[in-house]
Amino acid sequence: MAAPYYISGIHHVTSGVAGAQEDVDFFCHVVGQRFIKQTILFDGRANIYHLYYANRNAEIGTVMTTFPFKQVGYTGRKGSGQVKITSYTAPESSLQFWLKHFDKHGVEHSGIYERFEKKRIHFYHPSGLEFEIVGDDSDKREGYVTEEISDSEAVRGFHSVTMSVRDVVEQERFLTEGLGFRKTGQEGQYHRFEIAEGGAGKTVYLVHEPDVPQGSWTFGQGLVHHVAFAVKNDQEQKEIKDYLEGLGYTDVSDQKDRNYFHSIYVRSPGGILCEIATSDIGFAVDEPMDKLGHKLLLPPWFEHRREEVLATLEPIKNPQIRD
Repeated sequence: MAAPYYISGIHHVTSGVAGAQEDVDFFCHVVGQRFIKQTILFDGRANIYHLYYANRNAEIGTVMTTFPFKQVGYTGRKGSGQVKITSYTAPESSLQFWLKHFDKHGVEHSGIYERFEKKRIHFYHPSGLEFEIVGDDSDKREGYVTEEISDSEAVRGFHSVTMSVRDVVEQERFLTEGLGFRKTGQEGQYHRFEIAEGGAGKTVYLVHEPDVPQGSWTFGQGLVHHVAFAVKNDQEQKEIKDYLEGLGYTDVSDQKDRNYFHSIYVRSPGGILCEIATSDIGFAVDEPMDKLGHKLLLPPWFEHRREEVLATLEPIKNPQIRD
């Protein structure tokens, strides 16, 4: 039975970082993303920020979200069974700018290299998260412009994620039979999968690393917790949940209300946690588009705890708010 062809590409990526302000400064000043949301982790008992960054229009497929875990000391181990690299697109002509920009900010990077006929720069978050800038002139989404980064240089959104796996076969089966991706290439230990027309925001790589020990599946600083794939609404999400369970992936979670989208989660065979998230709610549900990220927002079911939450969170400053 064919997979329901509802997934349109990447929805968001969620990772653990160390300090909150350090993270804000990295994404706002270094990557040049728009700071679109300040809220908190909805799961567990600890009061931890949940911070969202995106492109100019806060589009699905551009949204990086982070949990700053330094305050509560959550750590883990990097390894296989995780998203290893999160990749952004930018115009290919901007890559020389990005080398100088990273050097200016003291960001560790690889220089320019090429894989799958795309020039790339590999770089690191202060917490150890791994990123790429991929030169891709076909991505027409609008980047966010800062004092240092112009429109001709700005990142547009996600290009892809790279999943580290000890064995390719079952993870490939999950991507193709389960989610509807198709395999479109291999270069050494890297396997490329695309959905719909492929390209920016619609690509997943598997990197075969049979000798890399299993990494943590918990929250932790410097770890990608999950990658989310986009569907339109609850109905499409339910059909994919039923379909995955029918294939035997019986650990698909019940729906969770994330305020800005609804989510289900499934642990893939390679160990990577995958989310299916809806796209029909959006980030302007609790603040206007021109004020995204301006203040701490809580879902209605947390409002009675606001004073407690504020008392335990380290204050942060959004550098994109003009006084």
